Amino acid sequence: MKLTRTLKKVVVPALIAGVLGGCVHSPYTEEKESETKPAPPTENEGRYSQRHDSGPDQSYSVDHIPNAVPKVEEIRRAGNKSPYKIAGRTYHVLPSAKGYKETGYASWYGKKFHGYATANGEIYDMYGMTAAHKSLPIPSYVEVTNVANGRSIIVRVNDRGPFHGNRIIDLTYTAAKKLGFVDAGTAKVKVVAIDPQQWQRKNAGSVQTSAPVLATSGEPPAPSPKNAEGHNLPENTYLQVGAFSSHNAAENHRRQVTALTGASVLVQKPDQNGSLYRVRIGPILDSLQLSSIRALLAKGNLNSHHLVYD
Repeated sequence: MKLTRTLKKVVVPALIAGVLGGCVHSPYTEEKESETKPAPPTENEGRYSQRHDSGPDQSYSVDHIPNAVPKVEEIRRAGNKSPYKIAGRTYHVLPSAKGYKETGYASWYGKKFHGYATANGEIYDMYGMTAAHKSLPIPSYVEVTNVANGRSIIVRVNDRGPFHGNRIIDLTYTAAKKLGFVDAGTAKVKVVAIDPQQWQRKNAGSVQTSAPVLATSGEPPAPSPKNAEGHNLPENTYLQVGAFSSHNAAENHRRQVTALTGASVLVQKPDQNGSLYRVRIGPILDSLQLSSIRALLAKGNLNSHHLVYD
C-alpha cells in the first residue's frame, strides 16, 4: 500500500461498527436498543471518506502530545459486547485487564478513521494517545514498549482491532511516531495492562508527560487533540432521563435532575409524529462528563436513562 510522502505501512481497520452487520452492534446500539442513533452503514468502505488508510499529509512532531493518564473509569456496555464476530471468527472480551501482558506486533491507523466513532462511540483522533485491541475491556490503559528500541508510551484502549495476522494492538499515528515505527508500519511490542488505582498512587502529585521520542527537528507540531485519551463524544450527544405526556411533569423532572447533577437539562417538545416531552441532559462533551453525570443520577436512584444523538 502506497501512502502519502514517505509514510509506508499496512493498516487494518480497527473500527468494527460498519463491518459486521448483525454480528456485532455498532457503538450506538450498545447502550439501549430504543435510543436514537445514526443509521449504521451497510458496508465498511461506505462509512469513510477515503477507501484506503494513510497518514497525515506531512510528517509531524508529536513531542508536545502527552501520554494518556490512567484513570479509574466505568466499564460500560458500549464496545464490550462479548463474544463478537469478525469475518466468521469469534472473539471474547476479557472480564478484566488485570494481569494482562503480551508480546506481538503493533500497527497503526490514521486518516481514514480520523473523526469517526470508535467501538465505544468516542471519536477517533489520530493525534491522540489511544489504541484498538481485540480483547481488553474498553476502556483500559496499557503501556506499550517497542522491543527494538526500548521506547515506551501509555495509551487508552477505546476501540476494537486489529483483525489481521499476528498483530495484537493498533495505535494512533502519534503513538506510533513516539515509538518510532511510523514509516515501517509495524513493530514488535510488549503490551502490559496498567491498574489505574496503583498508577495514581505511585504517581500522586506528578505530571505525566510524553515518553522519550525520536528527534523531530524541523518538523511542525501535530495538531493538539482536544483530549489525548480520546474521551470526546460526537457532537449533540445527550442523555435522555425521561419522557412525559405532560409538559408540567417534564418540567418538574427537569428541575429535579438539574438540582441533582448541576448539568444543563432541557425539555424537548414533541415532534410532529410524537406526543412526549423528553427530558435530556446535554449536550455532553466527553465520556468523563458522561460517567460523572451517570454516577450522580445513580445516587438519586434515577437509573432509567439512555444516550441519544440528535
